[in-house]
Amino acid sequence: MQNAKPNPMVGAVIVVPSPYRGKTEGGLIIGEGYHVRCGEGHAEVNAFASVLPENEHLLKNATIYVSLEPCAHYGKTPPCCDLIIRKGVKRCVVGCVDPFAEVQGRGIQKIREAGIEVTVGVLEKECQSLNRHFFTFHQFHRPYILLKWAQTSNSIIDDHGKAIALSTPYTKMLVHKLRSEYDAILVGRVTDEREHPQLNVREWSGKDPVRLVLGKNAQIDSLSVLSSPLWGEREGLQSLIVEGGRCTLQSFIDSGMWDEIRIETSPITVTNGTPAPQLPADAVLQQEQFVDGNIIRTYLKGFGQKSSKISQ
Repeated sequence: MQNAKPNPMVGAVIVVPSPYRGKTEGGLIIGEGYHVRCGEGHAEVNAFASVLPENEHLLKNATIYVSLEPCAHYGKTPPCCDLIIRKGVKRCVVGCVDPFAEVQGRGIQKIREAGIEVTVGVLEKECQSLNRHFFTFHQFHRPYILLKWAQTSNSIIDDHGKAIALSTPYTKMLVHKLRSEYDAILVGRVTDEREHPQLNVREWSGKDPVRLVLGKNAQIDSLSVLSSPLWGEREGLQSLIVEGGRCTLQSFIDSGMWDEIRIETSPITVTNGTPAPQLPADAVLQQEQFVDGNIIRTYLKGFGQKSSKISQ
């Protein structure tokens, strides 16, 4: 899934009414594809390419299902909406609209103007969640931000100011898997000087995220680092994990600069240490997992609490 970056992950399926089933009971898949790698064919291109020559005549009655709106511009590949029109399918079902400035409904409009029926918003939330990094980047002009920390059962993140191992070997591997899915990772100056964290992917396969360290004033730097050229179109960095100590994490929470929070809680208890960051009031529990004796909770912003946009 990471090969598509900075493009979104998209899948497409081409279906025709089955001669053995009623229309309401499903259809026959004659083509399917996904966007494998940036610069190569999009999902729609690969789906049409997979249609066998003897099934080409079925396209006039076919429906193409696409998780994201077909592109309407020339990039590294031609517009997919033009391909859909040229193939002459009967219907196009789109999961969600593409927020990219050069698309934003233009692909849907062009397909409709060609006389093809278009349905939009099928499994919309799921399709948006699949590309939440891409959506946040293009809608708010900043990276998707995940705040992550481990704490004891009494909500302490260290032992007398010193690092303490709270993750198990298995949950540590899950952390490294998570890192492989993000473009950059950030800690504060104190954590960097005290622990010298590698912040790379060692327990999983994948590309290491770009390593970032905040300066002395975390409250200011947490905003300035998000306004830096790192998050421009050419660099293609769309997501950020924030680790580190309480000061760094709390600065992002207080600034409202977060989209997701992941907290791993160990059954260990520490009598004297740094309190964990204060969970924001608009954090809504999405998932709770019991893994290797630890509890991993994931929070998202509550309904109506849109992620903040960095001032340009």
